[in-house]
Amino acid sequence: MPTFSTLSWLFAIGVTIHNAEEAWLLPDWSQTAGRWHHPVRAPVFRFAVSVLTLLAYALAAAVSIAGKASVPAYLIAGYALAMLLNVVIPHLLATLSLRRYAPGTLTALLLNLPITLVLLGRGFEEAYLQWSTFSWSAPLVVGALIASLPVLFRIGARWFPNSPSGG
Repeated sequence: MPTFSTLSWLFAIGVTIHNAEEAWLLPDWSQTAGRWHHPVRAPVFRFAVSVLTLLAYALAAAVSIAGKASVPAYLIAGYALAMLLNVVIPHLLATLSLRRYAPGTLTALLLNLPITLVLLGRGFEEAYLQWSTFSWSAPLVVGALIASLPVLFRIGARWFPNSPSGG
């Protein structure tokens, strides 16, 4: 069984593949997604997911250096919880509600779901995480990631003001 540190790197790779699928398909899909996603231009969306992808690698590296019960361990665990919740909301629910594929659903189910579950489980088994800290830190990280999206979209819109809307 891979260690928490190794799983942190696998998590970053899973986030990369998931975000690549979304970067490819989501901008066009968002134009007709209704309440499931505001329309977003491809360069703006790709900027945002690129930043979040790099964050996953930075946290994996930090976990490898910092070790057990460290701030990076709790940050990547919170990020993993966000990606685990993201499997259901919006991916699975949007696919079922719209009766058409929501970009990211396949990689969310095949990669994010198993990797995040194993990562979190190993984190507790190997004492990288304690429930008493995870119970409050993970929701804070989830909230921070959600709050970062509009900020990243605004920054992306400023950096790519005249970009076309399509992929």
